[in-house]
Amino acid sequence: MRFASYDTEGFYDEMFEAGGRPRPHAQLLLETIESLSEGQLLRYKTAAEQVLLQMGITFNVYGDSAGAERIFPFDLVPRIVPADEWDHLERGLRQRIHALNLFIDDIYHDQKILKDGAIPREVIESAASYRPQCHGLNPPRGVWCHITGTDLVRDRDGCYYVLEDNLRVPSGVSYVLENREVLKRIFPKVFEGLPVRAVNEYTSKLLEMLESIAPARSAGGNVVVLTPGIYNSAYFEHSFLAQQMGVQLVEGRDLVVSRKEVYMRTTKGLERVDIIYRRIDDDFLDPEAFRADSLLGVKGLLEAYREGRVALANAPGNGVADDKVIYAYVPDMIRYYEGEDPILPNVPTYLCWRDEDRRYVLEHLELLVVKSANESGGYGMLVGPHSTAAERQEFAAKVKAQPRNYIAQPTLALSRVPTIVGDRFEGRHVDLRPYVLYGKEIYVLPGGLTRVAMRQGSLVVNSSQGGGSKDTWVLAAQPAAWGGAQQ
Repeated sequence: MRFASYDTEGFYDEMFEAGGRPRPHAQLLLETIESLSEGQLLRYKTAAEQVLLQMGITFNVYGDSAGAERIFPFDLVPRIVPADEWDHLERGLRQRIHALNLFIDDIYHDQKILKDGAIPREVIESAASYRPQCHGLNPPRGVWCHITGTDLVRDRDGCYYVLEDNLRVPSGVSYVLENREVLKRIFPKVFEGLPVRAVNEYTSKLLEMLESIAPARSAGGNVVVLTPGIYNSAYFEHSFLAQQMGVQLVEGRDLVVSRKEVYMRTTKGLERVDIIYRRIDDDFLDPEAFRADSLLGVKGLLEAYREGRVALANAPGNGVADDKVIYAYVPDMIRYYEGEDPILPNVPTYLCWRDEDRRYVLEHLELLVVKSANESGGYGMLVGPHSTAAERQEFAAKVKAQPRNYIAQPTLALSRVPTIVGDRFEGRHVDLRPYVLYGKEIYVLPGGLTRVAMRQGSLVVNSSQGGGSKDTWVLAAQPAAWGGAQQ
């Protein structure tokens, strides 16, 4: 397989400059791939799929009639991020997460940003993920968003933009770690000559962060991962992270609250739990505080949390900042709380609850991407240029019926990365989800999940919509040190 016929026109390509010249940081990767014997890369691809199956790296798709787990598609050609680009992204992510945390804390306490008119009050109070039950909560260290996955995209101009924030129960980091392991096992020569920064410290950093928010009475504390169960689409990740951290994976039925203390049922009796890394949405977390019909959560958990007897990551209520309408105000939050301009810009966004914006959206549906404020996974979305007249008509009716529930954005020309398609390389669109931990300090994992739209021309990268992933290599800052890779 060679790159001679690879098309670099029309989009920003992560590996090639205009005219087909390889970018400097991709030169060694390109030479390594082209030095392989005929058919060798395809044999590596087949071997990688076998490894993924053996490692159990799978996911479920809700509503799939087959009901079977799928191997998460993985492409062997990595995405490379030079050191200077990553430094810029890391600074922007730190700034953004810090401001979002201040915003969430403010919303559930003094609401100064609303009183000062920086964000309309009705936008917050009408958000589906706004939780009045969380007013007055005081998370340890004042941190609400302990684990964040922020989706970044790159447009035709080569600039990075924030597409959305994922603060509730962001998923996908297990694939970052396993992708690296697969590539090291199947394609080790690609690492030679490039100083790729390590990602394998993530789980130790995660455990360190979780232990840092333990209740004051606990030294370190007993940590558990709370999962909805085996039918959740990200169950593999829940079990993987628990295993890697050396902590118990539990379901709601395994926990009980007694006298505002949380305990885990074990064969030796009840064992106190101090920190819960919860992978359950707020609605199902505690039937006494949220949805009364939830069978997944733990009765009395919110009150135990309010009393400081247990720590939760992420903090309940932080999903208010996940709302795609509120996302549009994050640049204003940064200016309000940080006193500086955003380092990473948002994608320009039309808010359909505004009359003028809504008129423009309805008149230009064929040009825009329209999204529901609280859907995820590529659902509740219209990609205008790829839609039919009937689909646009259906979405127009939805927008008119519930204007608060929809935003619209220009259709971006997402950057592309060479991807193995059959027996050749083709450009496929990608985004990037870096992962950020916030405990004593803010830690950004050097890399993240590069999601790739495997279907030709598709802009939807979500695994539930047929997307796959690539390993993401962040290069070390000292080119002079090139000659050996880290993990």
